[in-house]
Amino acid sequence: METNALIKLAELHTAFTGGSEATISNKITTNARLFDRLREDKGCTVTTFNNAMRWFDEHWPADLAWPADVPRPSSKGKAA
Repeated sequence: METNALIKLAELHTAFTGGSEATISNKITTNARLFDRLREDKGCTVTTFNNAMRWFDEHWPADLAWPADVPRPSSKGKAA
């Protein structure tokens, strides 16, 4: 479980969409501090990690490349 991947996804997503990490965190966990906690090395549960990865996978902008160094949970964005 690579929590730095979640931070990277949050940073890229918010920079591209203009949204906020707190809003994404609320949608994933109902707690606005997920990404703050990860930056503080407080971690998260496996369920939260999986929910966050699924959320990013399902809400990733089509015109934003998924980072090559972060495994994507689905086949979205891969060549058919």
